[in-house]
Amino acid sequence: MFKRSMLSVTTLLVVMSLALFGAGCVGNNSDDGGEAIMVKGSDTVLPLAQAEAEVFMNENPGKYVSIIGGGSGVGIAALIDGEVDIAMTSRAMKDVEIENAHNNGINPLQHTIAWDGISVIVNPENPISELTFEQIKAIYVGDVSNWNEVGGEDREIVVLSRDSSSGTYEYFKDEVLEGNEFRADALINPSTGSIIQTVMQNKAAIGYAGVAYLGNDVKALAVDAGEGAEEPTAENILSGAYPLARPLYFYTDGEPAGLNLEFIEFISSELGSETVLEVGYFPA
Repeated sequence: MFKRSMLSVTTLLVVMSLALFGAGCVGNNSDDGGEAIMVKGSDTVLPLAQAEAEVFMNENPGKYVSIIGGGSGVGIAALIDGEVDIAMTSRAMKDVEIENAHNNGINPLQHTIAWDGISVIVNPENPISELTFEQIKAIYVGDVSNWNEVGGEDREIVVLSRDSSSGTYEYFKDEVLEGNEFRADALINPSTGSIIQTVMQNKAAIGYAGVAYLGNDVKALAVDAGEGAEEPTAENILSGAYPLARPLYFYTDGEPAGLNLEFIEFISSELGSETVLEVGYFPA
């Protein structure tokens, strides 16, 4: 359905080395005297930012972009503390976060860099192919605990969720759970990759992930928000038919300049937009 771009070994080494020398510093120069910036935050945005950084660095020798995940909340906190040049998020900053940033002399400015679809995923051997919002909510708040209650096999459901620092967690809670709390026995995962891995290995599991993480090892369900079930295809997301779609953001401290501005503008360029599509997201 979607193809995720993978970093080359060279780029991974560059990203890892930059993370080591750049932690806690903003606007660094690299060891070879080139310009360097650090980008941190959302695991949903992570594969996109990594792919964009790889292409950008190939096009701009001597300029380096370090990419680190950890969750939207982690990236926002790092921006507020002045530890990174760009925070990448899958949700808008909260009023309290903006207030904390202002109190710390940081003026967050939002940049929409792409659009994403959130997929509800199960193991490929699960016979379920679609669920309504009501059924998904019932599973995640604890009202439904066996797959046979939603038309599946007699098997206890293993419910997977991201942690509360994740923007995807907050989006899913607001849009699907309508603000209700996740069930107490939901298995909390520190990354989208760990959700994918568990769903691959467990026939009873259900999780949620950005479409860029989808592959043949998991099955994305069609979801019905009340107007018929829709699959998370590119066509449905771009047309607005798929109900779980959202913007992805970069945040900078004020108007970006220098390498920050170059990298943000590159993502919206023709080459950057091609990369957005290759990763499995959609140009802003």
